[in-house]
Amino acid sequence: MSEVSTIGLDIAKQVFHAHGADASGRQVFSRRIVRRKVLEFFASQPRCLVALEACGGSHHWGRELMRLGHEVRLLPASYVKPFVKRHKNDAADAEAICEAAQRPSMRFVAVKSEEQQASALVFRTRDLFVRQRTQTINAL
Repeated sequence: MSEVSTIGLDIAKQVFHAHGADASGRQVFSRRIVRRKVLEFFASQPRCLVALEACGGSHHWGRELMRLGHEVRLLPASYVKPFVKRHKNDAADAEAICEAAQRPSMRFVAVKSEEQQASALVFRTRDLFVRQRTQTINAL
């Protein structure tokens, strides 16, 4: 069995899906993982590149996986979509994330700290209030 070099992780509410590939891109494993066992699973894996689609939750998981020693890369969902080969499901998404992460020209999103996410939340909330105020004034 060959060594895992890249893991594509599709995150969800309760059940995640991990797709592991070796350096040549061949599938090593494809596995469903329950949320409470994700960190246990990655602690048992050799240090490797872990790729996720960028979203609010992926920054949390990225920080946790980096604490375990993995290299984490977040990909914008629009960059992953062209790599989905068949019907959209968790396994196909995890495979597409893994394949997209192995591309040499792929661009990634930086993992945000908790402070960066908190300040972005404040900014977006203020922006929403300003837009709602403008809508109300225009409606009157």
